[in-house]
Amino acid sequence: MVVTVPSLVGESIESLGLRLLNGWGIGRRFYDDGVLLLIAPNERRARIEVGFGLENSLTDAEAVMILHRDVIPRFRAGDWNGGIDAAVTSILREIS
Repeated sequence: MVVTVPSLVGESIESLGLRLLNGWGIGRRFYDDGVLLLIAPNERRARIEVGFGLENSLTDAEAVMILHRDVIPRFRAGDWNGGIDAAVTSILREIS
């Protein structure tokens, strides 16, 4: 799931990401295999949260690498759609 929020309202992107991932039940119920790309453009923050069921396929290190390689350079260039598309493509490649 891709979520863009207008503001973090003082909350850390990590805690908001976990709250959304768990609270919205992203992923299959008994597999905990959800993935969330969370973007807060006003705070210039982005994060990929990965459910425990996918951590073998998409590690935290790989999620950070996707952000640094695919998302941040495109966002800095003003290509929001390209950054999101590249991130989703890389995430799907890792979990397939």
